[in-house]
Amino acid sequence: MKTRIILPDTDGISEAGAILRSGGLVAFPTETVYGLGANALDTVATKRIYEAKGRPSDNPMIVHVASIDMLNGVASGVTDAQKAIMSKLWPGPITFVLHKNPAVPDVTTGGLDTVAVRWPSRREAAEIIVAAGVPIAAPSANLSGKPSPTTFEDVAEDMDGRIDAIVKGEQTVIGIESTVLDLTSDVPTILRPGFITKSRIEEVVGGEVKYDPSLFQKPDSDDFHPKSPGMKYKHYAPKADVKIVEGDKAAVHEAIAKLSAEAVARGIKTAVLDYEGKGDEAAVRYFANLRQLDRDGVDVIYIASYDWDEVGFSVMNRMVKSAGYDILEV
Repeated sequence: MKTRIILPDTDGISEAGAILRSGGLVAFPTETVYGLGANALDTVATKRIYEAKGRPSDNPMIVHVASIDMLNGVASGVTDAQKAIMSKLWPGPITFVLHKNPAVPDVTTGGLDTVAVRWPSRREAAEIIVAAGVPIAAPSANLSGKPSPTTFEDVAEDMDGRIDAIVKGEQTVIGIESTVLDLTSDVPTILRPGFITKSRIEEVVGGEVKYDPSLFQKPDSDDFHPKSPGMKYKHYAPKADVKIVEGDKAAVHEAIAKLSAEAVARGIKTAVLDYEGKGDEAAVRYFANLRQLDRDGVDVIYIASYDWDEVGFSVMNRMVKSAGYDILEV
């Protein structure tokens, strides 16, 4: 398959919409990461996403919409209270888990009776959805397990020859995937942390918001069936081994220096990622850094971990999965 490169101008947006409407696959930029889109209501098209990514079929996908009419076409029984919460945070980098409309095929939701829905704020993404005229299922546009793509080049590296087209946009501004908030439970529950944090959601909800307990567990059971993408399998992993070093700041730096020196002495190429507790900066740079270090041929990446703010917690969630839960406490 030859993958077309489409510019995000009027003609390009129209072309991307036509490809999606006809059952094709198009990668496009959102404010979070690049997504790999297909018609969410087309079983054959959504199956092609799993095939292109090498993605497990029980890993649910997020459905992207650009209007309330589209939302009503994929979710059912949306309450006024749920709509009030969504209206204050949409469009934006947050996904809401709602009860599924029967029109959405099981392949899109990983067999769940709920559906994850997002209304992206990035211009190109919203215009492509409108041009397609259908809701778009769109996980991140990378091979399954690899770091999510934040640039057009990242997408081409993984998807060239596997999909119909890539919309060539600028680098994403947030850098990690959307927050996923379950609105089907008694208490709104964060299934995946992201740029929109727990404290921000609590301001909007005007009450309690909790984290799903699975965020603090290693998903090593076959009975683990998350409602959110990216929670069950090893994710965000470069070719290099990733090791997180956790503890007092000074001790962490000392331990990383020692570990790096020992590795280099054995002929192992190492790199260190230390964002000094700056969550927003880490979010923007982390996936891009992992991909660049792979291009540089690094064998082992040491990550300094210590106290994190709320966005930092969201990045830490990705770091732990990148490392396959390999954490050294010092």
